Amino acid sequence: MRKLPSWIVLVSIGAISCAPDAGSPGTVVYEGARLIIGDETPPIEDGVFVVADGRFVAVGARSEVTTPAGATRVNLAGKTVMPAMINVHAHVGYEGYTSWRPENQTSENILDHMQRAAFYGTAATVSIGTSPTELSLQFERDQRAGKFPPASRYLFMPGMAPPNGGPDRVLREATNVLRVVNEVTTPDEARAAVQRMVSQQIEHVKMWVDDRGGNYPKLAPEVYEAIVDEAHRHGMTVHAHAIRLADQKAVVAAGADVLVHMVQRQPLDEEFLALLREKRPYWATVIGLGDTPNGVCARDPFFEQALPDSLIAAIRAETERRSLAANCGPPRQARESQMAINFPQMLEAGARVVLATDTGIHPGHTFGSGEHVELARWVQLGMTPAQAIVAATSRPAELMGLADLGTLAAGKRAAFIVLDANPLDDIRNTRTISSVYLDGARFDREALLPRFKGMDPTP
Repeated sequence: MRKLPSWIVLVSIGAISCAPDAGSPGTVVYEGARLIIGDETPPIEDGVFVVADGRFVAVGARSEVTTPAGATRVNLAGKTVMPAMINVHAHVGYEGYTSWRPENQTSENILDHMQRAAFYGTAATVSIGTSPTELSLQFERDQRAGKFPPASRYLFMPGMAPPNGGPDRVLREATNVLRVVNEVTTPDEARAAVQRMVSQQIEHVKMWVDDRGGNYPKLAPEVYEAIVDEAHRHGMTVHAHAIRLADQKAVVAAGADVLVHMVQRQPLDEEFLALLREKRPYWATVIGLGDTPNGVCARDPFFEQALPDSLIAAIRAETERRSLAANCGPPRQARESQMAINFPQMLEAGARVVLATDTGIHPGHTFGSGEHVELARWVQLGMTPAQAIVAATSRPAELMGLADLGTLAAGKRAAFIVLDANPLDDIRNTRTISSVYLDGARFDREALLPRFKGMDPTP
């Protein structure tokens, strides 16, 4: 691994030498906040929670929690606390914010992306299908060993597609150079690829079932059925990228565990809804990626605070040059109208929504901030704020097997967000971040801002 650059060392030292509520030894009692647990239970008003050794020791109403004598006390009156989020679908390492290149795929850039995710309240981020396997597995090991400063926990899964298929045009050139996608054309090749992943102790795999409007080859049914069958033989979870109704029907019928993307321009039919009721797949919606102006292009300070002005201008110029309606272009009414029908139908049929953003492939839709876009879109399309928070916290933890994250509960890692306003009143209040904690330590957002604001926009 490369020697860590000086800014990483400085940030790491700064994070260690903070005030008691920033991770010093000892037990800390946080009191007075509204607590959103992250599961289906109602919020706790005037809540108290105790943190020791990076984990929650007790969580509850003030009258129910016995606080240890001599503990450091932190007054959170007027605040709301919710679990840190978990993003199950991003593309980490390639983004240079105006460039997507194989040269960007380094441990330093992965760490930068993970620190940005943590800055906005994300405790774990999954890079899905497009990251180099060996680099990713090594980064996971090094992060678990404490070799990096605090950041969102990096998780990785490989991807499978036919030759010349898979990622969209933004990432395809870079992934082809690095040969990161497992290319398969027969059931035997698919099974062999899954078996290699099992030997590396990989527990999740992505497959692309999408011809990109007739421009890409698509996995044949017998191939993706073999992927699902072999993966399930070994206890692996299969995430299936599909955007058209026929393909979503096919992958759900084949047994895919996670349905990635949403049918946005076709009405759903009863055959598909019946499949959803039977199978109840997890559903990584990825709505915000194709949104009307959001992120940097929405000119919202929340999205701009961690980027230099020159980069914000470059992102807008590049996006407008590409005429990407997904970010800075005009609303697409046909898409919006159909989503307003399809989204609640999917929910009612039992699709289990999990937070997924596709960040890392489009300018202006960046790590950490993209999560807040997705939550807002869910609520706009019919979810309650409470349901959206569950879908961003405990449910993705369940999907990814992260038993130590996802809720405010005794024994879990103390990964949480302190907010200045209540997201149950308005989901956009997830953007009123006062502080972020990872493993009981206050994430030093202020220390990172000078580097974020002063970075070179063309790495």
